[in-house]
Amino acid sequence: MRRLLNTLFVLREDSYLSLKNENIIIHYSDESKQAVPLLGLEEIFSFSYKGASPELIGRCVELGIGLTFLTPQGRFLARPSGRSKGNVLLRKAQYRISDDEDKGCLIARHMIMGKIFNCRWQVERTRRDHAMRVDVEKLLLCSANLKTAYETALRSENLDTLRGIEGEAAKAYFGVFDDLILNQKDEFPFQGRNRRPPIDRVNAMLSFGYRLLEQDCASSLESVGLDAYVGFLHRDRPGRQSLALDLMEELRPVLVDSQVLTLINSKQMSGSCFQKEENGAVFLTDKGKRVFLEAWQTHKREVIMHPFLKEKILWGLVPYVQALLLARHIRGDLEAYPPFLWK
Repeated sequence: MRRLLNTLFVLREDSYLSLKNENIIIHYSDESKQAVPLLGLEEIFSFSYKGASPELIGRCVELGIGLTFLTPQGRFLARPSGRSKGNVLLRKAQYRISDDEDKGCLIARHMIMGKIFNCRWQVERTRRDHAMRVDVEKLLLCSANLKTAYETALRSENLDTLRGIEGEAAKAYFGVFDDLILNQKDEFPFQGRNRRPPIDRVNAMLSFGYRLLEQDCASSLESVGLDAYVGFLHRDRPGRQSLALDLMEELRPVLVDSQVLTLINSKQMSGSCFQKEENGAVFLTDKGKRVFLEAWQTHKREVIMHPFLKEKILWGLVPYVQALLLARHIRGDLEAYPPFLWK
């Protein structure tokens, strides 16, 4: 259990929620209990299949407290809404911003700024920690280019310009990604980003991780009442979770790229974790997926200090916290959306 931003996260999957005297009672399978005052909460996230009592659900609806049920892995299940406080006003505000490219750009540029900042952090960390094993000058040049792109993105005034800046920054970043691979370089060569389908092992891992992150971001956005399909940088397209793609931009380097590098450099991944199709596409085998998912879940349970909130949270809650911050900005409670800037 964790309280953050007037939000209660119930993390144990053996949790059942009920109501007693205006307190949430969290029941665990070992018959232990915890009580949390209901009044003052704005959101409740339960990562458990056991659910909640109808009495608690009804009271949350009556008070306008968001109650969201997710799987233990974080996939969105359901969110009851009522007459007092539904999602309609938040979503209408989101749609108005999406239809206004100038306003949408104000949010999108913070997300891209966060992505470039975190890419630079990834490069700088390798340069600092492994100076004897890398081309320091090459990484310094990339870092300088990313710093310039970061500053330019912050001043960007339209989406087309912002997309161009993001594209150049991604080119510079992936241009040195092979230098960040320190071990197993023969088994994991990287010559640039490719997808649909990936044609090498590194890209197969990146694509798999990005799919996981997209779903985490989509679940997070739906959980706070936003529409994951209506974005600001990524425009509307049938079947595309555009806002989830927006939100995940700043989280790609710190949640996926860092894990891919760790799995390769620590030799947890090997050639036996991949299969190559006749058309040249490379995918993870069942063994490879198990290794990746085990590392993914382990990483999500690690505790960090959130750079904006200055509070300790689990890595796995970062997408949910960023979705909450985005919703608060859209509602007008925050002057600007604060991207996740990791150091």
